[in-house]
Formats: sequence, structure tokens, C-alpha cells
Amino acid sequence: MKSMHYVGLDVHKKNIAYCIKDAQGKLVAQGEVAATRAALTPWLATLKRPWEGALEATLFTGWIYDFLKPHAAALKVAHPAMLKAIVCAKKKNDRVDAQKIGDLLRVDLLPECYMAPAPIRELRRLLRYRNLVVRQAVLMKNKIAGLLMEVGAPYNKKKLHGKKYFSELLECGLEEVPESVKEMLKISRNQLDIFDSIQRRLLSGLEKHPLLKERVARLMTADGAGPITALTWALEVGEPQRFSSLRRAISYCGLCSAQKQSAGKDQRGPISKIRNAHLQTILIEAAKLAPRFYPRLAALRERELARGHKNRATLAVARRIVAYLLAVDKRGTDFERRTEAAGVKAA
Repeated sequence: MKSMHYVGLDVHKKNIAYCIKDAQGKLVAQGEVAATRAALTPWLATLKRPWEGALEATLFTGWIYDFLKPHAAALKVAHPAMLKAIVCAKKKNDRVDAQKIGDLLRVDLLPECYMAPAPIRELRRLLRYRNLVVRQAVLMKNKIAGLLMEVGAPYNKKKLHGKKYFSELLECGLEEVPESVKEMLKISRNQLDIFDSIQRRLLSGLEKHPLLKERVARLMTADGAGPITALTWALEVGEPQRFSSLRRAISYCGLCSAQKQSAGKDQRGPISKIRNAHLQTILIEAAKLAPRFYPRLAALRERELARGHKNRATLAVARRIVAYLLAVDKRGTDFERRTEAAGVKAA
């Protein structure tokens, strides 16, 4: 029976350092290969089968993972923050990093992180790009208001970004404004229209995608979940079954603080930075708006406000939304609102 070989990969933009060891830890080969498909193809032909590989999660990991996965008995992605053996090492270079990743894989101590399926990652990239476009649109709106304030031009704040009002403002409301400012206002408005068109097209395509349509519609039945929240949850979470409990889902969303316990003393700090920042942002925004439309979430917010700071109340609402989304997503059925008279809380 052929023995397994373990391959540690230290991935960078232009090259990949690799280290190959057998099951006993004996070095088989090590070196570097260019981070291109053309270079990896002949390198794969030199590997003895079967082999398992591991690489650290970076910006370049996705395509390398997809390219190598069909050729490996198993391929794992390591959590970068958990690779303490590499971060804290006295001697650190690409060769040593690849060797340590391979050793951690060989002794089954690799801190593995979740790797979403390729179709989900492709759609998630589109959603994150849409979020970038929305942020740029907000910058343009702020710039338009800033230009008007710089020259002392009066305007209606609520109507400023409406097409009809903005056209009327340019035509007859800016007599004493320099022509250069008018030109910048027109450019900013054109950019704003372009950004709005792009984000609407991206959002529409995601909502109608066959891989997401049914799932997003089901998630939107939950209290506090609109189309953006449902899309973000579906694409950032990927497979809800990977969360064994609600607490793990809340931790992944960044809605709890880090725990530091020593000598029987338990210390809680601010909200942990180890989280999915994209999902955290959307859930916090949803938690601020949801109590206006959902009585149960409004009641929860009022109870938490009576106990302390308003930000804690927002976090409590966000955690409840996560509980709703996780339950609906795992169960695969629409959200059910049960009456208090039945003695059961909302599903």
C-alpha cells in the first residue's frame, strides 16, 4: 500500500514555496514553483500519489485551491490567525513556513478554516463588489453636498439627490456659484447615476440566480431580514450546517466579545475583531432598522435599553436575527411566527 505524502504550501502572489514529507516526517522534496497554472501543471506531475496538501488562506488561495483540489486526496486551508507556530517563530521564511504547514497537516494539528464551494465564492465576489460600488456612491453623495456647502449654496438636504430637484438646482438655483463647481457637480452626479445603475444590475442578477433564488426568498421570511441581509447571509455563510450551535454562528458574525479567562477570572473585552466583517456590518445595520417594523424585535430592544447601553441593545437584536436566519436556513422551511398565547416563542 502506498504511503501518504504531505505537502505544505506557502502561497504568495508570484511564487509558492512547497515542502513534501512522508508519513514518518522524512523530507521528500522542497522548493519553489511559480504561482501560475502553466507552472503548477508540470509540478503536479512530479508529485507521488496519494498526497494531501495544506495552504494558508490568503488573497490568492482561491484559484490555487480550485486548481489543486482534483489532484489531491485531501486539500485543506489553514486559518492564518491560528497558525501560531508560524507567526511566533524566531526564524521565519517561505521555506520554513511551508515546512511547518506540512508538519501541522501531517500530525493532524492544522487549524483548518472553512472553504466555501467555488460557485458560492464566485457569487460572493459579486456581492462584495456591489457593496464597494454602494460605498463609492455614498462618497459621491457626500462630495456633492460638500461642494455646495463650500460655496455657500442653499439646498434641500432631503431632496438633494433626487434627479428632478438636482436638475432644477443646477439650472436656476446656483447663480452665484463658480462654473468650475457646477461642472464638478455634474460629474459627481453622472458618477452617482453610474454607480446606482451598476449596483442595481448586480443585485438583480444575484436575486434571480438559480443557486440563490429559493434560499434567499426563504431567508427573507424571517423577521429583520431584507434582500441584502438574506443575500449576505447566504453567500458569506455558505453552508449553515458548519455551525454546530447558535453561539458559533454569533461568534462568526462578530456579535460577541473575545473571552480571556485565567486563574478563575473571566474578562470580557470589546467586540472581537476575529469575525466576518461583511456579515457583521450588514447585521448591525439590519438590527438598527428592524425594530421599526417588527414588534418582537422592538420589544427586545426596549428590554435591553432598560438594562444598559443602546449599542448592547443593537447587538441583542442582531443576535436574534442571526438565530432566526440560522434556524430557517438549517431547517429549510419558511419562518413561522407563533403566538405568545401558545406559549411558544417565534421560530
